[in-house]
Amino acid sequence: MVEVRELHEMAEFERVDALFDDIWHFGPGNPPVTIELMRAISHAGGYVAGAFDGGRLVGGSVGFLAAGGALHSHVTGTVAGRGIGCELKLHQRRWALERGLERITWTYDPLVRRNAHFNLAKLGARPREYLPCFYGVMDDAINQGDESDRLLAEWSLAAPHVEALARREPHVTPVPDGAVVALADEGGRPVAGPADADAVLVAVPADVEGLRKADPGAAKAWRHAVRDVLGGLMAEGRPVTGFCGKSYYLVERA
Repeated sequence: MVEVRELHEMAEFERVDALFDDIWHFGPGNPPVTIELMRAISHAGGYVAGAFDGGRLVGGSVGFLAAGGALHSHVTGTVAGRGIGCELKLHQRRWALERGLERITWTYDPLVRRNAHFNLAKLGARPREYLPCFYGVMDDAINQGDESDRLLAEWSLAAPHVEALARREPHVTPVPDGAVVALADEGGRPVAGPADADAVLVAVPADVEGLRKADPGAAKAWRHAVRDVLGGLMAEGRPVTGFCGKSYYLVERA
């Protein structure tokens, strides 16, 4: 049974720092958040939490208060499997609601398919902004050499569909009739198609992290294709309304 709780002590922050390093293998002096900053965020009333399996730390999350009645979840990392990320997010949601906050925001790589499915299909968050190369070129072991495009996700905590998903009620986003594929995966490569329809599907690769190592050129092609197609549609004001079949962003007319 995984237990999630807030963290307040330096020794706890040191364990989170070690966990994050095990996950991302950041270079010396370049962690996603320092131990000292975790201490400051916690003391100032922000969010620093850990997920524990017995006495073992298996997940951590750090967030700070943001404008407009929101918590911005800056970094969350877990060991693989067992639904730890979901438990952390649900704890984060309860924490925010107890403090009168209406939204949680975070950024994620639009190319990582499992994260897109988790954020949109399992949690009910929605992308609000496409942010090209948001953190510059990355140099950690997972993202090394890649441009850090990000989607800014917004989780409206009291939205009916979010409340239903928080109760673990299953929901599948159907593909609307007449939807067209604006970006397809053909043999592991992105292929652009028509985008002038009420409903548009934008594919992402099955495993971009593996692709970066096996075929960096293909990974780069996906980066720029998704930036052009998905980022372009969002720049036109077209909302992303779901993630279909664990493969496609669904973009509809406003």
